Formats: sequence, C-alpha cells, structure tokens
Amino acid sequence: MVEFARALGLPIDISADGYRIDAIIGWVHLLMFVLFVGWGVFFIYAMIRFRRRNNPQADPQGVRSHATSYLEGAVVVIELVLLFALSVPFWAGVVARVPEPSEAMRVRVIAQQFQWNIHYAGPDGVFGRTDPALVRPQENNHIGLDRDDLFGKDDVMTNNQLNLPVDQPVVVELSSLDVVHSFFVPVLRVKQDAVPGLVIPLSFTATATGKHEIACAQLCGIGHAQMRGFITLMEPAEFERWLAERSQEAQEAGPTSFF
Repeated sequence: MVEFARALGLPIDISADGYRIDAIIGWVHLLMFVLFVGWGVFFIYAMIRFRRRNNPQADPQGVRSHATSYLEGAVVVIELVLLFALSVPFWAGVVARVPEPSEAMRVRVIAQQFQWNIHYAGPDGVFGRTDPALVRPQENNHIGLDRDDLFGKDDVMTNNQLNLPVDQPVVVELSSLDVVHSFFVPVLRVKQDAVPGLVIPLSFTATATGKHEIACAQLCGIGHAQMRGFITLMEPAEFERWLAERSQEAQEAGPTSFF
C-alpha cells in the first residue's frame, strides 16, 4: 500500500492511522478504474450492437425487458448494506471516537482570518478561562484568555505554530472566531472544518518528528492564500521542556505572552 500511495502522488504518512486513509484512497481509485473500463466496454458494445446498419429505423418503444429495473434495485440494496452495515459502524467506532482526557493530550486550535491561534493548557493540564470580551488583538490575545484566572496563568498561546509530541494521542479541539475554515495537515491525513459556534474534536497520533505545513482547505476570505501555519512534531521530552519554558515565560510576561 505504501508503494501504491507513492504511485498516486500522496505525501508521506506520519500518522498512526494514516494507512487507513491511504487504503481507502487506493480502493476508490481501483473502483473508479474498474468502472471506467466497464463503461468503456459497454459504450463500445452499444455503438456496435445498435449501429445504423443493423437498425435502419428507430424503435419508439425501446427496451421491453425489466432487467434494468432489477439491476437498479440491486444497486440500491448494495448501497444500503454498505452504508448501514459498514460505513455507519466504522464511523461510530473509529472516526467519531475521541480518546478520553487521560488517554490523550488536548490542545485548542482557534481559526481566524487569516491565522491559526493555538492554546495550550500549561503544566497544570487545565485550560484557563476565555472570554470574547477579553480579546485584545493589539496585545496578541486573540482568544480572550483571562490571565487572572487561576488556571490561565500558566497557559501558553502561539500564533501559526503548533508544537506537539510524537507517539502520543493528541486531541485538537477545533473552533473558529469568524467564518468557516478547514484545518488540513496532509502528512497526518487529517482535515476538518472549523465552524463558528462549534468545538469539533480531531484526534491523531504522529509517528515521526519534523516540521510540516498547516493549510486552510476552505476558502475563508480575500487573505485565504496567506493563512499558513506550521506544525512541529517533537520527541515527548523535548516537547515537555518547550512547554515548561513557554509557560514560565508566560507567567513572567503576563497578558501579552504570545509566542
């Protein structure tokens, strides 16, 4: 499947579940190829079978058999089986399942025209209070974090830079301050819309260190093309040191601590 993914021009896969996405893409391409060949053969057959020399006069009644109706019914039944026996259970059991707080690290990603605002809970593991009334763009507080809140003092905020540990489940709590955006990291095989008024969990586990791009995959305004961020995947120990250092700097700097 890795070689097949490379043949399709897919980016590298550094997600624990990325192979599932690549497998689906591969099977879809294979199915489309089979349909292409099948319909091509049928088209050629129809041109030969119903050519003008064999049918000098059109038949206004057309096909008299009910075989096509039975075939359409069979297709409907097959699609219903695929939907309710495979797709819905798979979605509920795999895609919609979000790890418990004790099983995964949580980080908030708040999309905004035209940037990604990142909010870490800090060493205490609890997110500080946020309030729209506290949003101060001129102070780099785009998410309205209350630094006077007991749990907000050690929180860390970054702009367009998401740092995460590898080999550890991560849940991104995705939201938007203005319009619909889309959080897209190809190497992690994740893409999820950020919808105003909703907090949507997105889970994954990175398997390799490195720095990669975060793109907005939804047209979100005139500056859409400039909405670029970066995700840096670190070893767990390195990430813990980074978070501790930034948290200490945040407590010393106060409300304007944005990195």
